[in-house]
Amino acid sequence: MQRMWSPWRSKYIASFKESTGKRRSKGESLFTAAWKSGDDEANLVVFRRQHCFVIMNRYPYNSGHLMVVPARQVSDLRDLNLVELAEIMQTVQQAISALEEVMAPQGFNFGANLGRVSGAGIDDHIHFHVVPRWSGDTNFMPVLGDTKVISEDMHSTIKKLRKAFTKVSRE
Repeated sequence: MQRMWSPWRSKYIASFKESTGKRRSKGESLFTAAWKSGDDEANLVVFRRQHCFVIMNRYPYNSGHLMVVPARQVSDLRDLNLVELAEIMQTVQQAISALEEVMAPQGFNFGANLGRVSGAGIDDHIHFHVVPRWSGDTNFMPVLGDTKVISEDMHSTIKKLRKAFTKVSRE
């Protein structure tokens, strides 16, 4: 069996202090710290609602890779209440609409990794990935060159997405 190592994941988990200069409280997830911080620029927060928020993935699978995160830190999907679940799913719909407007993808991957053994890098705070996809977005670079090409600067993408979220949240 071949193994793929992804040491960047541990850097992602530790990145909150690097991006904001603040330490997280003990037991506080990276996402909870981002929610509480209020510094949306440093934390790459795209959009906030009452019970959840949208944040860019610092180590995206593709340009525009978003995560929809409940404000309340829970690790088990079953611990989310119906109000939180409804708002999260509405926000996923808005994320798809915003990504379609800004990036015109041909499809999406959507889902969550529930638990460390399923691949969750941050397993103490459930979150949902929304990854825009295009025909041919997996090419020779990641396959042969072990390099993923992200076609646009994340700060440019986030500005466009914030504007699109403002528009789609009114619809």
